[in-house]
Amino acid sequence: MNHTDPLEASMVTPMLNAADYARIEQAIVFLHTTFREQPSLETIAAQVDLSPAHFNRLFSRWAGITPKQFVQRLTLDAAKQPLADAHSVMRAALDAGLSGPGRLHDLFINLEAITPGEFKSQGEGLSFRYGVADSPFGLCSLVWNERGLMQLDFVDCISSEQRLQILKQQWPAAAWVHDELGAQHYMRDVWQWYQQPSQSLRVYLRGTNFQLQVWRALLKLGHTGFTHYGELAAQLEKPSAARAIGNAVGANPIPWLIPCHRVLRANGGLGGYSGGLHRKQVILSWEYARCAIDE
Repeated sequence: MNHTDPLEASMVTPMLNAADYARIEQAIVFLHTTFREQPSLETIAAQVDLSPAHFNRLFSRWAGITPKQFVQRLTLDAAKQPLADAHSVMRAALDAGLSGPGRLHDLFINLEAITPGEFKSQGEGLSFRYGVADSPFGLCSLVWNERGLMQLDFVDCISSEQRLQILKQQWPAAAWVHDELGAQHYMRDVWQWYQQPSQSLRVYLRGTNFQLQVWRALLKLGHTGFTHYGELAAQLEKPSAARAIGNAVGANPIPWLIPCHRVLRANGGLGGYSGGLHRKQVILSWEYARCAIDE
């Protein structure tokens, strides 16, 4: 078996099964609170019940840098703002416009809204496929058809099955095909696009005009890095709609691709996330690691 150097593996982040994702998440949460203590590889690996060598390989393949390099980078950036927590440190680095996190949001996602006619037909003549697949951020539920991706949810969140059932209720006349193998292939195509785009990624979404406005605004976050509900309200010229915008962000059917993980509280705190707060930390940490590689 060929072993790839971590820095050469920056574009081959693996899909993670549930157990490995849980280890990555646990390690990231641990590092967010202990990086100033410079925990050793042995200490970090012990947190996730793996040998140091095994954990080093897992983390390096996922992040593109080693755990030691991740801690060193956090420590270096924290020295520039010594009172900041790990998340604030990462936010400052991501906001600096480095190519790593900007790469995704500079890409073009072709968001196609479902038409009134298609809505009225209740899906007659349409066929939707669905299944679950591993991703670098945990097990995901996908729904898609020939028009594009309709849903990408994390299956350990209660909203995942609910959203699938809602879609089926919204399209009672459509054909629904359970396709686990297709979901795995689709996820790999999405992830390949995410890292090395060669064409537009098509998404086919059903939402109110207001929700679609919010989701399109989220796609523009590459120009500003982060936002909060008040900023989105001002951007959409709806200054009193912060709560409604929060609901629309929470209803985002493809979180992570439409980057609602970059919506923070007005005070800079992480806030909530449909995929769970720890997963939000994980996704931001992956982007942060890409900054270290691309700088």
